[in-house]
Amino acid sequence: MPSGIRQLIQAVKGNFDDLLKGVGDKNAIEEVKHILEMARRASSRREVLHSDFLTPPVLKESMMALEKLADVKAVAQGGYPQAERCRLSVGHPEALTSDPDIVAALSITGNFGFQPCSHGDFLGSILGTGIAREKIGDIILQGEKGAQFLVVPELADYLITSLEKVGNVSVSCTRIPLLALEYEPPRTKSFKTIEASLRVDALASAGFKLSRSKLVNLISNGDVRVNWTTVTKNGTTLRTGDIVSVSGKGRIKIGEINSTRKGKFAVELIQYL
Repeated sequence: MPSGIRQLIQAVKGNFDDLLKGVGDKNAIEEVKHILEMARRASSRREVLHSDFLTPPVLKESMMALEKLADVKAVAQGGYPQAERCRLSVGHPEALTSDPDIVAALSITGNFGFQPCSHGDFLGSILGTGIAREKIGDIILQGEKGAQFLVVPELADYLITSLEKVGNVSVSCTRIPLLALEYEPPRTKSFKTIEASLRVDALASAGFKLSRSKLVNLISNGDVRVNWTTVTKNGTTLRTGDIVSVSGKGRIKIGEINSTRKGKFAVELIQYL
């Protein structure tokens, strides 16, 4: 290997180590590292490479790290504007000149009028065909009509022939254009709370209108997640933009945070309805 190329690789590796130190969500480090390595390969070869569907925290941390790299362009696509799970395309700016066609939409229809199915029911049936979770994007529930979901295009035909039931309901699965996805922007309402700390047990108990002791029990049971990662410590500190979800209770987003004159925190909580 020419010494110049070897030095470049060593320099890039050191740069990656520095970038990974800046990753706020430590659970995302390995996946972010994989994305950075993929970006390095794509840029050096003047080609475009694609990830599987990423969770929101991994996507966020990856985009922040990629912004600091020269000669790398990144495009995130989840199939529709509010998509939570997205695929990432990375490459040299001269190679990545348009949005790649890397997301397919499928529709699941059946008689769900008498047997409503949950997000978990649809996901379980899709994964039951043998497909890995990272190959599947968001699932959009449609009540009695069924659901729509996003998938990597190369598995669309397989799912169309393999997915026969969701719960006890016989279904048919067809491919639809991305423009046919029926999604609604999330409805929210905001309110303010004054708290002595930014701990998850304090803000979540205020956001979900639960007692602190009840919230602590939910954390102990693994029912509380921050940015889609299960929380194990009551004292986990939250910051603006964090998403907190509690099983069976919904989710909230942490909005603007300001300090009060008395040393407390005025926190905007955004509740998803």
